[in-house]
Amino acid sequence: MLPLAAINDWELCHLDINNAFLYGELEEEIYMNIHPGLSVEGVECEPGTKLVCRLKKSLYGLKQASRQWYLKLSKVLSGFGHQQSASDHSFFFKKDSAGFFGIVIYVDDILVATNDRKKIESFKEFLAQHFKFKDLGTPKYFLGLEIARSKDGILVSQRKYAMDLLRDAGLLGCKPSSLPMDPSKQLGQDAGEVMKESSKYRRLIGRLLYCCITRPDITFVVHKLSQYVSKHCEEHWIAAEKTLRYVKGTPGHGLFHSRKLEPSLSILSYADWAACPDTRRSMTGYCLFLGTSLISWRAKKQHTISRSSAQCC
Repeated sequence: MLPLAAINDWELCHLDINNAFLYGELEEEIYMNIHPGLSVEGVECEPGTKLVCRLKKSLYGLKQASRQWYLKLSKVLSGFGHQQSASDHSFFFKKDSAGFFGIVIYVDDILVATNDRKKIESFKEFLAQHFKFKDLGTPKYFLGLEIARSKDGILVSQRKYAMDLLRDAGLLGCKPSSLPMDPSKQLGQDAGEVMKESSKYRRLIGRLLYCCITRPDITFVVHKLSQYVSKHCEEHWIAAEKTLRYVKGTPGHGLFHSRKLEPSLSILSYADWAACPDTRRSMTGYCLFLGTSLISWRAKKQHTISRSSAQCC
C-alpha cells in the first residue's frame, strides 16, 4: 500500500486502539476465579465450594482473545463499507467513484491510506463510536518500521531496530563488512562441533528475520543461516556475526518507493541447481517490482530434488 500511496500522493494516518483485546465478545462460557481482594456481599457458598465469575468480555491472556478481537474489528470495518482482501486478511479497502480508502491492521495498530483527507476524519468519527483510540497522525514509526516521506517518495527502513540489534549483540563498535556473507565459504550441517548454547543463535536469527522486512539484501543470507538453528556450530555463528557487521555498515538501508514512476508490475526470477550441499536441492528466488519499487521477494529451497535448473522454474 505504501508504494501506491507514494505514486498517487495519498494521505496516510496511523491509529492505535486502546486495550484492543477487551473489546472482544466471547461466544463460549468461560469462568474465572474471583480476585482474592474482591468481596461479594449477599452470596453464600456451601462448604468446600468457592465463587467464580463468568466472563462476558475477553481478557488479555485468553486463547480466544486475539480471534475475538479480530472478529469484532472486522465487523466494525464492514459496517463502514469496507471489504476484506482475499489475498491478505489484514487488509480492508473500499473503492468507488469517490476514490480509494485502504486500511492495514496489525492487532491494534491501524494504517490508513486514502486520496481524500475528509474520509479520514469521517472514519475517525465512525471508529470513535466503537473504540477508544489514539490518533498518531502521519505515520513515522509503525511496528518497528521507520517511514520517512518527502516530495520524491516514501522511504521505509529499520535503522533504530538495526542499531538495537547490534547493541544487544555487543557489536556496536565492530568493524563494518562490505558483504553480508563470505562467497568463498559453503555452509553445511556438518561444519564442525555443535555449539552447546543454542538459544543465543536462535534469538539472533529470529531478530534478523524481522529485519528482512525492509532488507532484501540480507534475505538470502539470513534464510541460509536459519536452516541451522537446530544444529549450528562455530562456523555458523561466525557467518551470522559477519551479517551483523554488514548491517553495521548499512543501518539506514531500506526500501524507497518513488513517486515518479508508472504503476506497472514486473518480476525477476532465478533458479540454481543442487546448491544445497546437505540435501542437493535447488534454490529458487524472485523479486517483484511495482515500477522501480521492490514490493515482494523470496528465496526458497525446493521440496524435491531436480535434475536440472530448468525444472526449478
